[in-house]
Amino acid sequence: MYPGAYYHVTSRGNEQKNGFKSRRDREKFLEYLESATQRYGAVIHAYCQMSNHYHLLLETPAGNLSQIMQHINSAYTTYFNVKRKRSGHLFQGRYKALLVEADEYATELSRYIHLNPVRAAMVARPEDWPWSSYRGFIGQGRAPDWLKREFIHSYFGKKAAAAEKKYRVFVEGLLDTAYESPLRDTVGTAILGSAGFVEAITAEHLTTREAERDLPALNQFVPRPTLEEIVRAVNLVIGSDEKLARQAGMYLCHRYSGEKLRMIGKLFKVRESAISEASRLFPRKMEKDKSLEKAIEKIKDELNICNL
Repeated sequence: MYPGAYYHVTSRGNEQKNGFKSRRDREKFLEYLESATQRYGAVIHAYCQMSNHYHLLLETPAGNLSQIMQHINSAYTTYFNVKRKRSGHLFQGRYKALLVEADEYATELSRYIHLNPVRAAMVARPEDWPWSSYRGFIGQGRAPDWLKREFIHSYFGKKAAAAEKKYRVFVEGLLDTAYESPLRDTVGTAILGSAGFVEAITAEHLTTREAERDLPALNQFVPRPTLEEIVRAVNLVIGSDEKLARQAGMYLCHRYSGEKLRMIGKLFKVRESAISEASRLFPRKMEKDKSLEKAIEKIKDELNICNL
């Protein structure tokens, strides 16, 4: 979305099926995490492979989350399918990414990720699960070279040994206790951060192509005009042609209001299918009529929806 963004990413197996059936599968997935750091500059701060899904806390210095995730999921799916002589999707639709204010939530999210196997009753303690970054964080065995522990460790001490001990206390202090997930503070389904962080993101990065590609859920924060505002603007610009204004109104309401088809159909007193059809056909009409295209651009400008 933008250089230096942090994300909590999850991806689930299609139909909730197990995406890791062997030790080699899990090792191969880790190899693809490593290649994502080498080829696409991903910075992976924490990870956990479960049975039918995985969690990542990663940073994108190049602002290329979609490219990173395309590599990880596609490469692993190809490996999995070839090995088992199958075809089709392995993961359930698009990965889910949450844009994170790192200074506020990185440590809590890393703890949440590392405690996943405990919450799922797969192990009694997080260090008993070998397929997460936790052992590397507490100094039990060698952490992968591509795992960047320093950022999270920096909150617990300047020296690695001291940070490992304090981080372990931080994580395991929640064992056998009920605690609230840090994801409870998510704004909508897209951002985890303070009010100031959310405001800055929506103001500075919301309308970029990278934002739309990497984090489509951010579209929910775009201020959208009401149905009434759209109809009013259409009538001001092309109201002299009642039939054309009606077609334009249905198209613009469907494209930019964010309202359900039922509500738009109720406004224009037509079925939902008629709204969908009008929205599909109207762009063709604009392609053939440049003056109409200019009129629509004027309406969008009046409504301040040129970037939607």
